Amino acid sequence: MFLDFYKLREQPFGVTPDPRFLYFSPGHREALASLFYGIETGRGFLSLVAEPGMGKTTLLFQLLKRWKGFVHSAFLFQTQCDSRELLRYLMEDLGIDSQDRDIVRMHADLNDFLFREAKSGKRVVLFVDEAQNLSDSVLETVRLLSDFEAPDRKLLQIVLAGQPELEQRVMRPGLTQLGQRIAVRTRLNPLPAAEVVRYVNHRLHVSGYQGPPLFTEEAFAVVAERSRGIPRLINHICFNALSLGCAMRAKQIDREAVREAAGDLLLDSQAPKPQTHSFYAQNSQVKKPLTERYAVQPPVPLFASFFSGMKESLLHQRVFQTSLLALLLLSLAIYLGTRAGAGAVQPVRQSNPPSTNAKTSSELKREGDAPVTTASDGLQAMDAQQTDASQNSSNVFTYVVQPNDTLRALCLSLVGRYDETVQNEIRKLNPNLKDLKHLSAGQEIRLPLGSTKQN
Repeated sequence: MFLDFYKLREQPFGVTPDPRFLYFSPGHREALASLFYGIETGRGFLSLVAEPGMGKTTLLFQLLKRWKGFVHSAFLFQTQCDSRELLRYLMEDLGIDSQDRDIVRMHADLNDFLFREAKSGKRVVLFVDEAQNLSDSVLETVRLLSDFEAPDRKLLQIVLAGQPELEQRVMRPGLTQLGQRIAVRTRLNPLPAAEVVRYVNHRLHVSGYQGPPLFTEEAFAVVAERSRGIPRLINHICFNALSLGCAMRAKQIDREAVREAAGDLLLDSQAPKPQTHSFYAQNSQVKKPLTERYAVQPPVPLFASFFSGMKESLLHQRVFQTSLLALLLLSLAIYLGTRAGAGAVQPVRQSNPPSTNAKTSSELKREGDAPVTTASDGLQAMDAQQTDASQNSSNVFTYVVQPNDTLRALCLSLVGRYDETVQNEIRKLNPNLKDLKHLSAGQEIRLPLGSTKQN
């Protein structure tokens, strides 16, 4: 074992919270003074928050040591409990019988005990370690314990020690009252590099080491880096480094020994790494030979690069112009096609052309001296017939008879009169209509519209 090799009386880097090895860094001294003053002035609720391994429990033991003989204390380590178990642990630690008692009876017995201690001039302090593990209901029970008070003082002082999660817990809406009652808040921060050196030398001195510096400056730098200033990790690294140095028969622990010890503890991955820009990180992944990385590239002629750039620019412009021209032509074709469809003229159907052996009208007159109708005369007659038919059809209205309709009412409303002339015209337009006085629903009849003249 390295104790004999390095001439140490006891283990300097143990794992138990021994107050003798407590190193009072500026942060530890400030936290201890704040808690001591808070208890002395009877502030009721106090809190101590620190990262794991910062020495919270050791600091609480040192605080308890300073109040020895003046306070009656209870130390609660078991935080996985309910409200009833919390009260029972507290009363047993204070020496109060809690067997076979309900919560009401335990509250009464605890209140009597606190009043007796106050009359005797002693303070009662409850230390709750790892308080961040308490459930919300148990934290509310702890808050209610602060209600034990006299008109001029708090009968019970409560110190909540825990990790940073404790601060977050007491700030929740459901625990607002508890957070407001914490009158003294103190925090332990990681040790800076200079304090790491003093911390290690302090523990070596307490354990009896009196030789030259056991760690080199480079070794201390690695200890501070790998431990991130957390005392528990400092102890682990230094213990492993001393064990490795003893195995190698090294009188002084150097940087390599500390690095190997930290690597055995898997602390290399937890050490902060320098940030590298993503551009350099990507380019550093592929390492080229020196001849390639530092080879002189041939210069590019100025005019060649200029014309190359112009050529590429003109190529992009030509593609754009071609696309634009094609789009314009397509739009023009669609527009002209639409206009052509809208303005198309229906062809006029003409009569069949006369055969080659057809005779003229003058020849026919000479042959038979009979009246002859030419093609133009036939077309004119046909147009006249069509005009008359269209006029007649425009003066005729087809009506579907509805129930309760009479011919008289229809003529008066549509034709304007109902007399013999209208009746005769209706008979001509509706040959199948036998009786003008009887119309059937759904029957279609044709009626003249205002063109029939009165006799």
